[in-house]
Amino acid sequence: MAFKTLLTVTGPNQGEGDLKLAANLCEQVGAHLSVLVLELAAPPSGGEYAAIVSPAWLEDRQAELKRLEKRIANVAGFLAQSAVSADLSDDYPDMGWADDVIGRRARYADLTILGPDLLASHALKDKVIEGTLFSSGKPILLVPDGSRPTLKPKRILVAWDSRLESSRAVRESLDMLKDAEGVHLVIVDPVENEFHHGEEPGADAAAYLARHGVKVTVERLPSANHSVADVLRQHAGDVGAELMVMGAYGHSRLRERIFGGVTKSMLDDQSLPILMAR
Repeated sequence: MAFKTLLTVTGPNQGEGDLKLAANLCEQVGAHLSVLVLELAAPPSGGEYAAIVSPAWLEDRQAELKRLEKRIANVAGFLAQSAVSADLSDDYPDMGWADDVIGRRARYADLTILGPDLLASHALKDKVIEGTLFSSGKPILLVPDGSRPTLKPKRILVAWDSRLESSRAVRESLDMLKDAEGVHLVIVDPVENEFHHGEEPGADAAAYLARHGVKVTVERLPSANHSVADVLRQHAGDVGAELMVMGAYGHSRLRERIFGGVTKSMLDDQSLPILMAR
């Protein structure tokens, strides 16, 4: 699908790096930029009653709100100087509900951008990933430090395993796949049966993409005692991919977010921009 609204989330301790990155991506594709400024409210020690009577806790809240106000003003100033269409919202949620706040906001964007500043902020990073993937139904774009992100990549690696999440990721990135010069559909340790990758692993997915005009090549790779994540990273470098597209696997158990092994590895260590959907 075409990306018409990009969302980025920022906190009081971040600079303008992620904002510039998101604005540049919006300029590339003529998209609107939506910015959510968050200050995560730390829970009080000693329970609700202690929070009411604790002067120290009240002082902490006031300090957090002042940081939030300052960050809002800084972001508003940045957006006023930017050439892209933009809107600004803010919130001050408790830590335990921040993912819901982010997820609701992300429903009104096509893609949420996680730049290097956000990825370095572990608490906020986890909330953005969890909220977007579990509560919005929309994809995320992870942009590690030192990479050159683009929404018009020439070479794309698709990590394919025939599961629903993988199919969703392909559908969400279809416009980019159609415009790319080459798409590598990569299957690691394919299983040749109808319940997994089919009699000819990757053939059905390649045919689907080819009907959309995607210049796709199917590549079946052995893991050879390496992790699937490492095989994908290595091959992405070998083929000069500018973007990896993959499904994000996991589930929510009460309010505990649990990701599968490959997904978790990619979330913890990105070597190039990764578009994830579930």
